[in-house]
Amino acid sequence: MVNRILDLLIQYKAVEFGDFTLASGAKSKYYVDVKTAIMQPELLSEIAAEVAAKYDFDVVAGVAVGGVPLATAVSLAAKKPCAIIRAQAKDHGKSQMVIGTVKDKRVLLIEDVTTSGGSSKYGVDELKKEGAIVESVVTVVDREGGAADLLGKEGVTLHPLVRASELLN
Repeated sequence: MVNRILDLLIQYKAVEFGDFTLASGAKSKYYVDVKTAIMQPELLSEIAAEVAAKYDFDVVAGVAVGGVPLATAVSLAAKKPCAIIRAQAKDHGKSQMVIGTVKDKRVLLIEDVTTSGGSSKYGVDELKKEGAIVESVVTVVDREGGAADLLGKEGVTLHPLVRASELLN
């Protein structure tokens, strides 16, 4: 089976090798840079089309920064609203953590990369505080570092478009 997203991630050099510290604090010999790769419209539109066709939701949401272009692209492809979850609170304006209407809506959270699942859990928690119904998180690449288990404990299913083991093969 051909995975076009996997092929495009490789084509746009989304994997780099070296010594890296991940957002989770873990050390890694490789880094998956989906944020840079999705700046290529071919990859971003492929991801958006697949997610829009495959998942049922009322609103798609992304955590700033990596999830914002993904949520926006999926919103456009699905012709459904999107929401942004701030990475941190601001002390001016409306001081809201979630931008967009999510109350009583089935919200699909989209992530660029998941490892331990901390960022995804944060996004799910913020959405639920606003009254959203969150049952699924889609990640472009799952590093297979525990995110599925962490989210599963919250009653949320992780759906990877690509697994790190496939990307590294």
